[in-house]
Amino acid sequence: MWKEVMEKFEGSPSQKKVIELLLERGFQVSPEGKVASGGIEIPHTQIASEIGVDRRVVDMTVKRILGEPALKKVFENMRSIAFLAEVAPLLGLSVIIIHPMDAKAKGILGEVATVMARRGVSIRQAVSDDPYLVDNPKLTIITDRNIPGELIEEIGRLKSVKGVQIHPPS
Repeated sequence: MWKEVMEKFEGSPSQKKVIELLLERGFQVSPEGKVASGGIEIPHTQIASEIGVDRRVVDMTVKRILGEPALKKVFENMRSIAFLAEVAPLLGLSVIIIHPMDAKAKGILGEVATVMARRGVSIRQAVSDDPYLVDNPKLTIITDRNIPGELIEEIGRLKSVKGVQIHPPS
């Protein structure tokens, strides 16, 4: 679906930048043409300033979204999440970043989760970058404790994994 969404904006690089920001941040577009995160509206001028385009580009992009039923449905139902990666060490949580061989391959999260479960490590959060939206997608896993070195090595030996980074709690 993302590929089709992005293709609709191939001929409009400025509008494509708006779409990329809306998707990256999980911003919604209301039926009234307001961009929001939950119930909090984000002014079109603020979005324009963030990505270096004129406010009218944001206005036109939102109108275009509302004019296409498939896009309207997607953006009316978009939701953002609280991603813990940056604050995990402050909360005493560990972060493992998995760099996949091929992010479009099936089963990467399942393989990693299985290895972790066998070692008794629970996953508090798992966030996978969408390979259609991100150039170098990765899988970020937040755990509730330090990760033993042998677990990192075992994950690194999985055929679907190119590399592993770890950020232990502070």
